[in-house]
Amino acid sequence: MIGLADSYTKTHSYRVSKIIHAPLPFVYDWCTDYRESDPRITGSKAKRKMLLKTRRHVIYISSYRSGGKPKIGVNIVTLYPQKWWHLDFIGDEDDETGDYRLMRLGPRRTRLDMSFAEHFKIRNAPTKAQDLKHTHEIWDKYVSALERDYVRRNK
Repeated sequence: MIGLADSYTKTHSYRVSKIIHAPLPFVYDWCTDYRESDPRITGSKAKRKMLLKTRRHVIYISSYRSGGKPKIGVNIVTLYPQKWWHLDFIGDEDDETGDYRLMRLGPRRTRLDMSFAEHFKIRNAPTKAQDLKHTHEIWDKYVSALERDYVRRNK
């Protein structure tokens, strides 16, 4: 028997790429230096609680509000220095996997290729186009902050 939650699940996958004006090692270190303050970079009101941070793994809890109600999710990140990392997110409203891969384009240019698979467990879940737009908006802010940090550190 299919449960009520199964009757309105929605799944989609999408890809996003960003060109970053900074060398690959800097990009990898910046992107994988997970901190509780990271949501501020994008203006998010979400909270992050770090549980584990090693050279190969990062685990943290995300807490946020949706529809006026508190929600949480567990983020499990597996690091593969210096070229890529993998995210498994298990949350109240959705589960997600993400792969992040870096490619050196030059001494100070790196391409970040991201692929995501979303599995929503809520009614009125975002469309693939909405997720894609949101991911571009978030990562445009991350890239801007990363490039500013790179310039600042190399003055």
